[in-house]
Amino acid sequence: MAEVDLNYASVVFKNKHPAPEAKKEEETVYDEVKVQNETTEQTADTNAGLLPDKKTIGRLRHYQRLACCLGILCVILLLGIIAVCVFFVLSQDGDGGQLVKELKQNQTTLLTAIYDLKKVRDKLSSDIEILKRNNDSLNLQLGNLILNFTVSEIKVANLTAQNQQLRNNFTEQITNMETNWINLNVSRAQWSVDAYCPDVNKETQCRPCQNGWELNEASCYAYNNPDLAKRKTWEEAREDCRGKGSDLAVAHNQQQKDAISGYSKGSNGYWIGLRVEDGRWKWIDGSELADNSWIGDPTVGHCAISFQSKGWESVSCGEKQQWICQKSAFSV
Repeated sequence: MAEVDLNYASVVFKNKHPAPEAKKEEETVYDEVKVQNETTEQTADTNAGLLPDKKTIGRLRHYQRLACCLGILCVILLLGIIAVCVFFVLSQDGDGGQLVKELKQNQTTLLTAIYDLKKVRDKLSSDIEILKRNNDSLNLQLGNLILNFTVSEIKVANLTAQNQQLRNNFTEQITNMETNWINLNVSRAQWSVDAYCPDVNKETQCRPCQNGWELNEASCYAYNNPDLAKRKTWEEAREDCRGKGSDLAVAHNQQQKDAISGYSKGSNGYWIGLRVEDGRWKWIDGSELADNSWIGDPTVGHCAISFQSKGWESVSCGEKQQWICQKSAFSV
């Protein structure tokens, strides 16, 4: 494209017939008149008839702008065609096609990851809502617990006061019981003195056994032989002896056995403090029978009765029999 030289000149039009009142010549100046001239020397006489008018100058400018726009569009179109060709080539063969595939795969992976993240986000939102509800429920429970704890503290305080009152009452009862026990011991001591040391003919005579009890060595024996209707089982007989401050008779040696048998009067047997426990003959004091030849083999649910002539026999503890009580003699 040839270079165009733009020359700008000032054109002056002179009025040959000025108005009478004007003393100066009018001048009209036109700027920026485009002329195409390869020479730099212009004179007023040679170029006066070759200068273009305003309309021609505007058309020249319009064509110039249109040519520039068309050139720019051609360049843009050429670049687009080149880019499409490059993309097509890269997408069909070689590393470019593989790159496009990888990009597509990465795009799919990213879309899948985005979908998974959305699901995770939705799940987290749901969990947050559940946690909020659980938090509200826990706050309510905490409030109830605090209320219950306050009520419990009040109850504990009341129970502490009641406990203190009970302790005071219990201490008072213990004191009263101790006093009563002392009085009872004094009464029992006095009763023992009265029972073992009766006043006979205004003279106090102390004996090792009470009236109705037989002395043998260091023990006193009471032989209870009521009528048939008033006889007792082994347990009932033992309760009767305990009520008298004694227990059923016990023999740990031959002399004690002979003493028990000697006082077993009559043809009926007498309960003694021997029964079967854990498959063995045992006395009521927890000791075992010293000589198994004194009675037959142990039978569950059996107790021993004593005869004066037949020795000892094993019978059911539920039978009604007479009984012998034993207690320590009073030491004068």
